Amino acid sequence: KSRYNLLKQGELKMKVYKIAVIAGDGIGPEVLAEGIKVLNKVSELDGSFKFEFTHFPWGCDYYLETGKMMPDDGIDTLKNFDAIYLGAVGAPGVPDHISLWDLLLVIRKSFDQYINLRPVKLLEGAPNPLNAKKEDIDMVFVRENTEGEYAGSGSWLFKDKPNEVVIQNGVFSRKGCERVIRYAFELAKKEGKSVTSISKANALNYSMVFWDQIFAEVSKEYPEIKTYSYLVDAASMFMVKDPKRFEVVVTSNLFGDILTDLGAAIAGGMGLAAGANLNPEREFPSMFEPIHGSAPD
Repeated sequence: KSRYNLLKQGELKMKVYKIAVIAGDGIGPEVLAEGIKVLNKVSELDGSFKFEFTHFPWGCDYYLETGKMMPDDGIDTLKNFDAIYLGAVGAPGVPDHISLWDLLLVIRKSFDQYINLRPVKLLEGAPNPLNAKKEDIDMVFVRENTEGEYAGSGSWLFKDKPNEVVIQNGVFSRKGCERVIRYAFELAKKEGKSVTSISKANALNYSMVFWDQIFAEVSKEYPEIKTYSYLVDAASMFMVKDPKRFEVVVTSNLFGDILTDLGAAIAGGMGLAAGANLNPEREFPSMFEPIHGSAPD
């Protein structure tokens, strides 16, 4: 109340956060419109800050008109904002790899949003297919977000010929693995939780062996934190049979993408799940999004 009175008297300058809104396709604009109402109400109740929203019409409709998901200077434009609020993207007539690679992934990589943070919590009143208790489902996934299996590295040889060959490379750098794993440990340290690493070292004999090695190295810096390590197939089973064993979970780009959708399903559905694409150092804006599809039907 006193803060509100100071604001009324003009003695406290209100902080303005500039938010770039990319509403996307299908239900994207509808969902973001409701989210903006919530954000405005939050700022009204707090009284010390407000949001300034700038809307950009980028997405599949924009692509069908211009041949691009976003303009050539889109990244330069977004640099000037404090954060990005992104809606669901995807529509019939635009291949999924184009709608993904030419908008969402461009932003993630250009702004080094190397942390994808996905909470998995059972909300009051939400349907739960496992009939679990609310306290049994409370985990957060820390997913590597800029390299790994989604690095975009590979080759397409002898295209449209009988001997056609496609090679898709996973890219795992020491820097990339260390920083995401260390972020998970710092989060666990702050919240007093365990850290679980999920990999597949028995089959992916380079990338995941490397991942496990770095997880073991970084864990030595945090001897007070309990650690666990599961193969991704076993982790999928345990998420259904015994979800309470997971607290802070760290994993690669591909595995994180798949397992967090499983997490959304056991916590009530994709429509309730949210994701943050973070540049923790705040050198670039971070991006926040619902994680469901655009539901064009």
